[in-house]
Amino acid sequence: MKARDKRYSNYFWKATAVLFLLFTLHPSLITSSYAEAPKRIISLSPSTTEILFAAGLGDNIVGVTTFCDHPEEAKLKPKIGGMSNPSLEAVITLKPDIVIMTTDGNPKEFEERLRSMNIKTYVFTARTMSQLPDGIRDIGRALNEENSFNTLASDIEKALGSYKARRQGISKKVLFMIWPEPLIVAGPGTAIDDAINLLGAANIADDAVIQYPKYSIEEVVRRSPDIIFVGKGSGMNMEETAGGLLKRISYIPAVKNNKVFYVGDGLYRLGPRVIEGLEELEGLLNKETKD
Repeated sequence: MKARDKRYSNYFWKATAVLFLLFTLHPSLITSSYAEAPKRIISLSPSTTEILFAAGLGDNIVGVTTFCDHPEEAKLKPKIGGMSNPSLEAVITLKPDIVIMTTDGNPKEFEERLRSMNIKTYVFTARTMSQLPDGIRDIGRALNEENSFNTLASDIEKALGSYKARRQGISKKVLFMIWPEPLIVAGPGTAIDDAINLLGAANIADDAVIQYPKYSIEEVVRRSPDIIFVGKGSGMNMEETAGGLLKRISYIPAVKNNKVFYVGDGLYRLGPRVIEGLEELEGLLNKETKD
């Protein structure tokens, strides 16, 4: 073969190789940039379940935990176990495109097992109200459903901004009771603590070293709250459940002055219903401030 023909032959094969690579890589580039939105989603926490429903993806949810009871439609979804002990077999059986988890409540080991089986996961890391809007936007990006999640995030951001703008100092010391015996209260780093601060009151447990510290009766007496909120989560009759404890501390200001209020579980889950929780606490605190 002449040298000129040999040179042209090399050019031909190099060009062919480049074209082959382009055609081979092109589909994968499309997949990574414009991947199809997951059609089958499993949610491993009540908060992410509520976020998914609020963003309009309720029909795409194929599995939730036994604690996911809001909205009502969530109760009808197949259950995969609890937050701390989800069933790997149940998850696999439901053939999810993605499993949505949380930093708080779901075992890290479970996420690692899912990943080792090539099951896609996303971990929701927001822990405070201020982190919630961006956390919702991040889920939207992970699910390729940015518009609806951005709208939800902006609505929550706007509502929180409104509360922040009109925040006033309320000279009331507040205790938020999660559970009466043993007495578990809401401490720092929780949506409840955020709400109390955002409304201008003082959480008597905001100096705790954990999110949900256990308090003794002596500690409650020493800190002497003006108002006690008792959360009504888990469908329990909290008036009856907390009755014994409140009787034993009947001489502290909150109980003596009938300032014990039973409130819903909107602040228990870092999701769209935190605004409802804020509104409920605001109404009660404003009433007490005026009285």
